[in-house]
Amino acid sequence: MIVSEIKLYELLKAKLGEKEAEAFVEILETKVDHKFNEAKQTLATKEDLANTKVDLIKWMVGFWIAQMAAIIGLYMNK
Repeated sequence: MIVSEIKLYELLKAKLGEKEAEAFVEILETKVDHKFNEAKQTLATKEDLANTKVDLIKWMVGFWIAQMAAIIGLYMNK
């Protein structure tokens, strides 16, 4: 990422001047960091995914048990 910032700085320095290019790159970096931190809060972590997997397995086992009980109940009812 730093290489991209340096390249951007070098390109802008020729057009805007040294101080303006540096200020622009800093502002851009701050905005990108801010947007990334906002987006990071909505992303799932490995721990979130692991917890979801465990919950899904629990629900599947519970559903399977309920289905087996219903099948056995129907079979015994005949």
